[in-house]
Amino acid sequence: MKKNLYGFSLILLLLTSVINAQKKYTLSGSITDIASNETLIGVNVVFPDIQSGTMTNEYGFYSITLPEGVYTIQISYLGFKTITEKVELYSDINKNYKLTESVESLDEVVIKEDIERLNIKKPQMSVNALSIETIKNMPVVFGEVDVIKSITLLPGVTNAGEGSSGFNVRGGAVDQNLILLDEAIIFNSSHLFGLFSVFNPDAIKDLKLYKGGIPAKYGGRVSSVLDIYQKEGNSNQFKMNGGIGLISSRLLAEGPIKKEKGSFLFGGRSSYAHLFLPLFDLDNVAYFYDLNTKLSYKLNDRNSIFLSGYFGRDVFSIQDSFENVYGNSVLNFRWNHLFSDKLFSNMSLIYSDYYYGLDLNFVGFEWESGIRNFNVKYDLKHYITNNFKLEYGLNSIYYKFNPGEINPNTEDSGINPFKLIDKYAFENAIYLDAEHKLSDRLSVSYGTRLSTFHRLGQDELNVYANDNPVIFNEELGIYEKADPIDTENFDRSDIIESFTNFEPRAALAYQLSENSSVKASYNRMAQYLHLLSNTNSPTPLDVWAPSGRFIKPQLLDQVALGYFRTFKDNLFSLEVETFYKTIDNRIDYTDGANLIANNAIEQVILSGEARAYGLEVLLRKNEGRLKGWLSYTLSKSEQRTPGRTPVETGINNGEWYNTPFDKTHDVSVTASYELNDKWRLNSNFVFQTGLPVTFPNGQYEYNGILVPKFESRNSSRLPAYHRLDFSVNYNPNPYSQNKFKGEWVFGLYNIYNRRNAVNIQFRENRTTGANEALRLALFGIVPSISYNFNF
Repeated sequence: MKKNLYGFSLILLLLTSVINAQKKYTLSGSITDIASNETLIGVNVVFPDIQSGTMTNEYGFYSITLPEGVYTIQISYLGFKTITEKVELYSDINKNYKLTESVESLDEVVIKEDIERLNIKKPQMSVNALSIETIKNMPVVFGEVDVIKSITLLPGVTNAGEGSSGFNVRGGAVDQNLILLDEAIIFNSSHLFGLFSVFNPDAIKDLKLYKGGIPAKYGGRVSSVLDIYQKEGNSNQFKMNGGIGLISSRLLAEGPIKKEKGSFLFGGRSSYAHLFLPLFDLDNVAYFYDLNTKLSYKLNDRNSIFLSGYFGRDVFSIQDSFENVYGNSVLNFRWNHLFSDKLFSNMSLIYSDYYYGLDLNFVGFEWESGIRNFNVKYDLKHYITNNFKLEYGLNSIYYKFNPGEINPNTEDSGINPFKLIDKYAFENAIYLDAEHKLSDRLSVSYGTRLSTFHRLGQDELNVYANDNPVIFNEELGIYEKADPIDTENFDRSDIIESFTNFEPRAALAYQLSENSSVKASYNRMAQYLHLLSNTNSPTPLDVWAPSGRFIKPQLLDQVALGYFRTFKDNLFSLEVETFYKTIDNRIDYTDGANLIANNAIEQVILSGEARAYGLEVLLRKNEGRLKGWLSYTLSKSEQRTPGRTPVETGINNGEWYNTPFDKTHDVSVTASYELNDKWRLNSNFVFQTGLPVTFPNGQYEYNGILVPKFESRNSSRLPAYHRLDFSVNYNPNPYSQNKFKGEWVFGLYNIYNRRNAVNIQFRENRTTGANEALRLALFGIVPSISYNFNF
């Protein structure tokens, strides 16, 4: 008996020891800038003794669970002094850190890691993050800092040429990019038809572009996600900064509502080049303005609320005969709540509106169209263990589409009022994402998104024979509109069509050595909205249409494989990725399709497929006076719309053809050289294969009229695009102790005056009667000067 009791006591003692040895505690909190109290995203929280650590999330929160003990902790972030201290972890601890901005000094420790660098160990791949300081140092047309133009210097990202809006990612169309500003959807990201973006760089806090390996919390687009967060505002002291340029200026103010508790931010931009047009006897107008705002308040240690907004408008008019107004409006109320030291939540109530208005006074009518959505998001991040984290949540979006409305704008107008039928939809999703460190070398992330889309009732819907709105004329070999045989009417609560898609995501990273790894990812994504545009670059008149009875959602499958390496103690970094993706249900348009004011768009579209594949290389130099990167992309983007029956020709005879945004080669070189404390030199060089186009290859005469005959779709190309940009930043008083500080920026865009073709037009020479090609170029060399200040 005593022997058994002794054995039982020994086992109990051993179990107690094991349990005590396995005790773990959580260190959590938020990390902010001591000067502004602004939360910092992507701060490194490292325990060097055990080679473990974590990073702050997009709301500045961190959490890590470790066995009990005494640890050395390092808190490090680009441009800030590193905090190094001892932490005694014998209970759960909530500890907030405030980082101090670094100043040139021999005694201080300045962190060298950059948020733009790759992370060898994390399974996340195909992601580019640019700091706002890097973006501000890039030379751009008219000297205006531009987020969209900056990301096109990264591998896999292009646009449709100068003066074009939007951007293309890995051979995808512009409507396949999800653009978020403080979680609100932006439907048009450009001002002045693509010359500027809608994002005020002074108001931006963080920017990430996901090209692949996209986390399950994102959905609704099949090409990329551009996720942008605005600053929260300085809750310690009042600050202002801005810039004055040749054609536009900006100003931003921020300060405390209650010190260290609440803050406000207000920013505005406007262009004013049109004010000089009367000097040239021009009565035209072309300008934009936008406003950014954000209010934040910390209720207590566990709850914070935010209210952010954006409002922008473009105005373009020609004398008294034509006026065009368009822009975005968004509003987001957000609530951050900390359930525990391991569970963080964010709830958002979002309103987004894209408006397009057109007055044609010489015709006598006005046109309005747009899209509105109401969005509810609830996201949670669960730090279960140091090696296992979960993200999960839900998202519901209600859409109202206004395809267009025409009304007379004068009493003597001969135009009758006409309203295209409004469309409604409801999109829902739930998601679960896990990040799992399986060993010291292998980390994986995996998850899924379950999305549903309901096309809701509308006033009238066409009914066609055999449910086919497009018919093929075998005799002429062309597609024609089918005549409706009836119409259906629905209540708003009715569901016309429903779609459900399971969207798995997976990625892994295997660390080959301390400074190299290989990564792989797979994405399946669904897109339920379609941009109705048959131009290379979207215009404000383009209309978004929801999936429904005649338009199926686009479905993406993408795989990617990459090799990542750092050299010479992070002085250089290399990223090499290859990708392949296919997209089902990609719509295309029949020859001669009319998309404007079309109440039966299903009569001019066909469903096909698309594919893109390529190789991306990004080589960076991260430290020293000379910094920058070399980006190269070799890729192919194609589309095919075969006939639905053996007798149909499809589009382009059912053969694969280049998409309008296919570019075989894309090379970018970006460099910044710090000459001394006062002068910094910046430059970009860009070379791209010319965009695909369809040229006439002959003509015939019909009843005395010359009719052109065209080659296969997109079988020719514009001339290659290339240019060199240069700018100089001059800080006259780098060591000034004055609160007011200023900097001059002098720039030359397209320094060797390359006349890059926007398009090529063909016409008959009136003198000789011969056909000739006319190249249209938008920009030659463009000088700029601007003055940036803060106080």
